[in-house]
Amino acid sequence: GRGGGGAMESAAKGGFVLANLAEVVERVLGFLPTKALLRAACVCRLWRECARRTLRTRQRIAWVSALEPGPTESHALVRALARELEKVHVLPQTVLYIADAETFSGHEECHKQKKARKRNSKETALALEKLLPKRCQVLGLVTPGIVVTPMGSSSNQPQEIEEGEAGFALLFPKIDGVKIHTFHFSKDVKNRVFDESKFAEAGLKNNPDLRVVLLFGYNSWKTGATRFLHQIVNPLNEKSIILAGGQVESFTSLTSENNHAQPGDACGVVGLAFSGPQIQSATVLLDQDVADERTAEAAMQRLKAANIPEHNTIGFMFACVGRGYRHYKTKRNMEADAFRKFFPNVPLFGFFGHGEIGCDRIVTGNFVLRECNDIKDDLLHGYTTVMTLIHLGSTK
Repeated sequence: GRGGGGAMESAAKGGFVLANLAEVVERVLGFLPTKALLRAACVCRLWRECARRTLRTRQRIAWVSALEPGPTESHALVRALARELEKVHVLPQTVLYIADAETFSGHEECHKQKKARKRNSKETALALEKLLPKRCQVLGLVTPGIVVTPMGSSSNQPQEIEEGEAGFALLFPKIDGVKIHTFHFSKDVKNRVFDESKFAEAGLKNNPDLRVVLLFGYNSWKTGATRFLHQIVNPLNEKSIILAGGQVESFTSLTSENNHAQPGDACGVVGLAFSGPQIQSATVLLDQDVADERTAEAAMQRLKAANIPEHNTIGFMFACVGRGYRHYKTKRNMEADAFRKFFPNVPLFGFFGHGEIGCDRIVTGNFVLRECNDIKDDLLHGYTTVMTLIHLGSTK
């Protein structure tokens, strides 16, 4: 009868539409996560063009959070990334991942399973890098504790995880008008003086669009490490740049550098630089006197006063291992809760580390939160928390 023919006819029509009408194809492809979209791009020329246009519009940051400990073979972040990359709607161009030092490199005391093979941080790092696109720049850090917003929504309650397995990966797509690049300076044992021409090579000098530099010192217990950190931070300490970060346990990935083996006893600084005229950023320092809800909220009030747009903005929290619930007399998640109260829709990420970098400062145009009469701000601290907002411009 006719029924079968009708079905074939409408299937043929559907086939015609999907082979010829770009608007329809683009509408359909728009629902696909990026990995599926890239597969669809191989179907035909029209689909490839539509996929390319669709990808160009995906400029929102995505992230993967790992909050639940896993079996001993792999770190929770490796498993979360393997699972979630199938679902994300971005093509990562730059990735910052941070995981807890203890379980990342597997120092955990397995009394029950003495035979459990110790995890090796290099293996874990390679497993993570393997999951990401080939041409993606990756900076990976391990720290004593983690601050992370669970996946799913920017307004989820950020968690301060001071012990236990945890981590996150921030996935930055290509964003119009924003350039993000990684850099690395390691202390040269032979030279006591840091060669400042390296700043220009790293895009940290003669770059009028530079807005934010996130800096992380590693192996900070080495002799000369603090002096080296000063040599890096002091020349960058300008009013028009936000500097924030801290001392981490170690860095495990810097994909642009993987060929050069690092001497195990070197100390140095790795980081991410954000350039682009539309970037706005602000940072506040919670010093030792901030020790209860009221004073923590007063600091967030200062950050709020910067009027940074919340849309397309990420928050960073770099805290001292000595803070957290011990500092707030058993009250957990205090600073992350204070942040969430004032910034209901900004995801917050960061760590508990061995020292903090930052001060009170705002960069929107040339407005500075605190006029400092040309005296350089003191940027290196201990026993403090640095809270930072980075706004990457308005997205369509």
